Amino acid sequence: MNWKQLLEQQLDDTFRVAERLVRLLDEKDLPWKPSEGDNWMTTGQLLLHMGKSCGIPMKGFATGDWDMPAHSDMNDKKTEKKMPPPAGQLHAVGSIDEALKLLSLDKALALDALSNCSEEDLESKPAPAPWDATPVNLGLRMLQMIDHLNQHKAQLFYYLKMQGKPVNTYHLYGK
Repeated sequence: MNWKQLLEQQLDDTFRVAERLVRLLDEKDLPWKPSEGDNWMTTGQLLLHMGKSCGIPMKGFATGDWDMPAHSDMNDKKTEKKMPPPAGQLHAVGSIDEALKLLSLDKALALDALSNCSEEDLESKPAPAPWDATPVNLGLRMLQMIDHLNQHKAQLFYYLKMQGKPVNTYHLYGK
């Protein structure tokens, strides 16, 4: 299997399951967040983040054009420790339909970014990130962005479980 095949398969699987999990939510679930501890995203904030967590950075790695959110201190070259803002400062989706649309757009952006990469670039082109200057190869960086969405997909799965939704591991891994 080559890089493109691997990444396309992972993108399809990850976005399909993410969409399925989002469809288990109701509009009333968007403001929910875990009650223990602090600095948790609401479900709506998590959905917004998921809808921008894969394709946008894949485009950045593929093109070098980084569209970082204005609130990100990753835009500030003077900031040594790159940290996301506290959850309370994050925006949220306004509806389930908006979350599904963002996921669809992010998947299209990821696939477009991937289509513009050669197998050779995926194998050997150094791809430093704004948050990590280590020159990791482009294919691995793209796989890391799919993994980033997978992590938040699992977070959503546990949000659903904690809200009492009838989910099981099939919902997280099933075809």
